[in-house]
Amino acid sequence: MTHTLGARTHEARSTDTARTTGVPEVREARRGPRTMKRGLLIGGMVAGPLFLGVATVQGLVREGFDFTRNAFSQLALGGPGWVQTINFVVTGALLLAGAFGLRRLLRGGAGERWVPVLIGVFGASFLAAAVFRADAGAGFPVGSPETGTLSGHGAVHMFSGMIGYLALCAAFVVLARPLAARGYQAWALASRLAPALVLAGFAASGSYVLAFTAGAGLGLCWLTAVTARLLAGTVTAEHPGRTQDDGDHLG
Repeated sequence: MTHTLGARTHEARSTDTARTTGVPEVREARRGPRTMKRGLLIGGMVAGPLFLGVATVQGLVREGFDFTRNAFSQLALGGPGWVQTINFVVTGALLLAGAFGLRRLLRGGAGERWVPVLIGVFGASFLAAAVFRADAGAGFPVGSPETGTLSGHGAVHMFSGMIGYLALCAAFVVLARPLAARGYQAWALASRLAPALVLAGFAASGSYVLAFTAGAGLGLCWLTAVTARLLAGTVTAEHPGRTQDDGDHLG
């Protein structure tokens, strides 16, 4: 009997040891996909500020560029235009990464299907903009006529940008559902209103180029903000001991 009890005790200790040693492997296995998801989401968050920052710096240093008359897309023209072309490519790639990250983040919930697709279309529009350049006009690049002519590549550039931003606006409306489902009611409301401001900027672009730039910039910045909000909520859910920023009053 003593031998039997000893065997059972040894077996129990072995089982406990196996369970204990298995915990790090399980945690490590879970950490990989989570790290990948966060990396993709951070890529999507960086896209907008990076694009706007690089374009703004170029606008300040490029001869003849006027923020009130020229669009950021025209920075891809002329000798140093390769900088803006790369800016389009990198931004598009980061937005596509963000789309994959949102697909993982929203898996099994509201917006799982359409949000990644719509953000993916938005990212693809930046890649198209890199291939099909905007037309010269409004005196930029230096020596260009005030009134430009619409070329084939310029038409594709404009069309792809329009489709991309319509997809982004649709994504904001769809994103309101997962935001509301997570309790971020104010964020959900703002996400439904943001498309109106973005489209208003586009509508006024014929008269005020700055309105177009502001509308496009707002869309990029709001995507960054919404992605950050969803990512912060996910991190808190995965680590209940962490608290969200008490200074965050939206939601």
